[in-house]
Amino acid sequence: MGPGSPPATGAATPPPSAGHCAHPHCHGPRFGLRSPDFPASRHPGSLSRGPRPTRPGPASLRTILAAGASRSGSEARGRRSWGGASVGSHPLRLSSSTSVCISRHPPSRCSGGAELPVHRRGPEQRGWLWARSRARGGRPAAGAPEDGAEDEALARGGFLESFCESAETRALLARLPAVLGDRAAREGALERFRVIMDKYQEQPHLLDPHLEWMMNLLLDIVQDKTSPADLIHLAFKFLYIITKVRGYKTFLRLFPHEVADVQPVLDMFTNQNPRDHETWETRYMLLLWLSVTCLIPFDFSRLDGNLVAPPGQVRMSTMDRILEVAETYLVVSDKARDAAAVLVSKFVTRPDVKQKKMAGFLDWSLHTLTRSSFQTIEGVIAMDGTLQALAQIFKHGKREDCLPYAATVLERLAGCRLPCSNQTLLRKLGVKLVQRLGLTFLKPRVAEWRYQRGCRSLAANLQLCAQSPREPTVHAETPAGDGDCDVPEEVESVIEQLLIGLKDQDTIVRWSAAKGIGRMAARLPKELADDVVGSVLDCFSFQETDGAWHGGCLALAELGRRGLLLPSRLEDVVPVILKALTYEEKRGSCSVGTNVRDAACYVCWAFARAYEPRELQPFVAAISSALVIATVFDRNINCRRAASAAFQENVGRQGTFPHGIDILTAADYFAVGNRANCFLVISTFIAGFPEYTQPMIDHLVTMKINHWDGVIRELSAKALHNLAQRAPEYSATHVLPHLLSMTQSLDLHTRHGAVLACAEVTRGLYRLAVQEDRPITDYLDDAAVRGLKHIHQQLYDRQLYRGLGGELMRQAVCVLIENLSLSKMPFRGDAIIDGWQWLIDDTLRNLHLISTPSRQQIKEAAVSALAALCREYYAREAGEADPARQEELTRQYLADLQSPEELTRCGFSLALGALPCFLLSGRLQQVLAGLGAVTLIRPEDVSFAESRRDALKAISRVCQTVGVRAGGAPDEVVCEANVSQIYRTLLGCLRDYTTDSRGDVGAWVREAAMTSLLDLMLLVAREQPELIEATVCQQVMCCVAQQASEKIDRVRAHAACVFMALLHSGGSPVPHVPHREELEKLFPRSDMASVNWNAPSQAFPLITQLLGLPAYRYHVLLGLAVSVGGLTESTVRYSTQSLFEYMAGIQKDLRALEGFSGTLLQVFEDNLLNDRVSVPLLKTLDQMLANGCFDLFTAEQNGQSVKVSLSLLCPLPAQNRGHEHVY
Repeated sequence: MGPGSPPATGAATPPPSAGHCAHPHCHGPRFGLRSPDFPASRHPGSLSRGPRPTRPGPASLRTILAAGASRSGSEARGRRSWGGASVGSHPLRLSSSTSVCISRHPPSRCSGGAELPVHRRGPEQRGWLWARSRARGGRPAAGAPEDGAEDEALARGGFLESFCESAETRALLARLPAVLGDRAAREGALERFRVIMDKYQEQPHLLDPHLEWMMNLLLDIVQDKTSPADLIHLAFKFLYIITKVRGYKTFLRLFPHEVADVQPVLDMFTNQNPRDHETWETRYMLLLWLSVTCLIPFDFSRLDGNLVAPPGQVRMSTMDRILEVAETYLVVSDKARDAAAVLVSKFVTRPDVKQKKMAGFLDWSLHTLTRSSFQTIEGVIAMDGTLQALAQIFKHGKREDCLPYAATVLERLAGCRLPCSNQTLLRKLGVKLVQRLGLTFLKPRVAEWRYQRGCRSLAANLQLCAQSPREPTVHAETPAGDGDCDVPEEVESVIEQLLIGLKDQDTIVRWSAAKGIGRMAARLPKELADDVVGSVLDCFSFQETDGAWHGGCLALAELGRRGLLLPSRLEDVVPVILKALTYEEKRGSCSVGTNVRDAACYVCWAFARAYEPRELQPFVAAISSALVIATVFDRNINCRRAASAAFQENVGRQGTFPHGIDILTAADYFAVGNRANCFLVISTFIAGFPEYTQPMIDHLVTMKINHWDGVIRELSAKALHNLAQRAPEYSATHVLPHLLSMTQSLDLHTRHGAVLACAEVTRGLYRLAVQEDRPITDYLDDAAVRGLKHIHQQLYDRQLYRGLGGELMRQAVCVLIENLSLSKMPFRGDAIIDGWQWLIDDTLRNLHLISTPSRQQIKEAAVSALAALCREYYAREAGEADPARQEELTRQYLADLQSPEELTRCGFSLALGALPCFLLSGRLQQVLAGLGAVTLIRPEDVSFAESRRDALKAISRVCQTVGVRAGGAPDEVVCEANVSQIYRTLLGCLRDYTTDSRGDVGAWVREAAMTSLLDLMLLVAREQPELIEATVCQQVMCCVAQQASEKIDRVRAHAACVFMALLHSGGSPVPHVPHREELEKLFPRSDMASVNWNAPSQAFPLITQLLGLPAYRYHVLLGLAVSVGGLTESTVRYSTQSLFEYMAGIQKDLRALEGFSGTLLQVFEDNLLNDRVSVPLLKTLDQMLANGCFDLFTAEQNGQSVKVSLSLLCPLPAQNRGHEHVY
């Protein structure tokens, strides 16, 4: 059965949503639900089928939520449907902050993606929203966004309330004859109409009140005999656009369909060329129109009485003409082929036509299939049209009319070997035709043995419950009439082909096969249907592909929704579904199984609607835990949302899931969209309910710690950190020993994840012990302590720090060292400390040997491990450093700062910055001098920008570590004796404009210098403000303002944020800021959050205002000159515009103009040999002169000095100009 068609007599209750997506790239089924305030689908290109009555549904939330089910059935019936599926939901408000909706549609599409309801939080957020899958065939799309931002933006978009462009559309259609002669006007009108209609792709029902007049206006053109052919084609193009948006089924009934319309429509085909690709819309609409006129309740032979054949030709009957047209267009390559199949299904099944033409047409169709090959394009096209026609004939035709031909068609179809075709659509149509043939073999009947869950309407169910106690439903074990059912032999072949279809490589084929399995089982006796269930369960073998698992899940869901999966089978089915919820198979560098997990969520959704709570009660604990785990720990966002929707459905329909409402409130649609939030926040909340704690921990240990994706392993370890505090005894006695055994695994991923997990679990137990004022050893026994201590040595002995996987293990053990140190493990004085120190030093020393993607993460892990290790194990009881250890570390690290490897310098710079205060005591001057030397640019290390950046970061961190004291010793703290040198180092790095093949790498250094200056200035202002001299503060503010006016967006934005932070420092203001009062007016505190400094259009108008302040003019003009004379179009435009606006403001102020000109000349003079500044400055000056910025000087004698200065500066010999890279 297709979307929008009534169920066959005797068939099981039709699904609450079955339909095929009309989007050109999606052939899967569509499911969904929506509240009354969500009036239309959110699927582009969807063909809404018009209003249909809502399906009955089971009861749920009987007493607690009865107040929310006051919506009447008539309200539900008034809703529009999405793709033929009845849609609707009953939002049941529980409180001002929570709502639970009983959905009418499942969470899954057959494509493996999720189309889920949104669990919105807050009374102001109403209705259900949709998520759309991007994955095809269940495989996760590479680089797909994980946070779901696109879905959220889509969900919160505005909705239309009516067809607002009615008047414009009427005028547009009325002037079609006028624009016909002008090609540009004609194409403009067509494009404008397409844009108008496309706005209503998601809410096509809004067009319904206007469809008739639009069609009448266009058909008047078509039926006017004086209309030129081009105008008729144009009118049909407009009709097609409307049909595309609203759907052809809704549009069909609006076509004129009287007896007088048959011949004119047929006559129009005589002027059509099936090979004309410019007019295919005309043929498509004519075929649809003809399919409606074929439904006239008169014998076609009555229309042949007045036919006169042209001279020399044989007269053809109307019936023959229609059949000839249909056969002609069934084998064309455009969309007219689809309309021809619709025409055939309505024409051939007419009572007068089937007696004369059905057999002949079926013979022609089978002959076409036999002689066509799916290995050629022509053969594929012919087979596609023929299969569509046959499938629709056996769908719409009466069983007694089609039964005589069914066996022959099935036999010939088997000879076509469609399962071997590489054409997905042909395989899908083959499966669709096979199931229609199977339904033809079996008599329509209601399976009396099927499981029935009472009334399917929630409102009616609650009303019945309020009136009288619910009587338990009695299910007959031996239904009457099963023994009399005659099952033809062909049915076995049909079932076999459908089971093969369940394992197809493409989703749309599997989905069609699953629907066929459900429809066929509904007409089989109980014993045979149970055999079908058993065959479906055979798909869940680990020897089968992920496609078979996916198809099996879809089939089980269909069987369950139709009541064909009896409760006695749940013991076999539920364990299989629980496995499917965690199914994932590694394939190369990624994995498959996303579609399987999504379909398993669909099965859980379907079971929630299909069974009484008492039937599922024995499985509630397992299903609820599995759905919670999928909701928070699945890698794929669509699966998490699907699991959340399935969990919600079970909470609403079953009412037996523990803490269901509380969990739904936390794990709503948007919350589960962020993977880190799921692993680290939501999981911790849910673990507070003891029913879920241990299953969640076990899942992480067995399934996620050894996951192929490194991000998942790291998130899982951090999640275990949180969950260990919820179940400390279980984590210490069961989880940690198991993880310790996994650290010696041969599998790299298992070993890496286990080491990370050991570190995080230990840290989690320590945090809990601190809260309870207990030592960590109260939770860990001696074996666990020894196991943690020996991890490094065991890995070292097996040489697992080298070769493949060595990078991962170094990073993991560094995390282990950090967490064990922070957990104060009793290893002080142990030999393992030297081993840990060796690992950290060796990692930092060999960073250049580590691959680029993981280099930064490993460097940060090693530096963090060093900081924690030193603080815990290198301090004496009195808080002093061990002199020998201090001497060894500082000497070694300072020596490594001079390494010829840039990355080695980076690592040890950060290592010096991470040393605790007691190790820096007495060595501060040495450390600052060593780090300052790294920031200097020498010919041999010009391109070492990263090492200079990291050295600046280390200087800032060292200053934060030792603190500030004005009268302190320079070897102990930042004081009057050394602060000036620190400022000189940082300010000097603001002049680093190094460029190489990577671009302006000096920008990294300048950003780090600005950050360090900000940290130091705020630290000194807070501790010892008298150490900030006026000249130093002016230098800092001016240099930062220069960076804020330069051309690189990222640097400009960072500089502006630093400038604002220095100006508006909270608590202790930075002293001696030049022109503070004027700056606070120009840059109020509100600009810190409201201005996007990355955008040139917002940044430059503000920055150029600093030209009016003498202290800042030189540096801001220097930066603006580079921006105005740059290459980036947006930067040049807005910087030039802002500069000229400032110049226009001072044109009448001779003094200000002279000051600006003098500064400009000074900038020019200071940078004559600097191409980075002089070349763009000349471009800037050229634009300023061309725009008359100095016209005031032409009438003033005072301007002579400017002209003389320029003439003296410009004619410098070219050989004296340098080409420096560093300034």
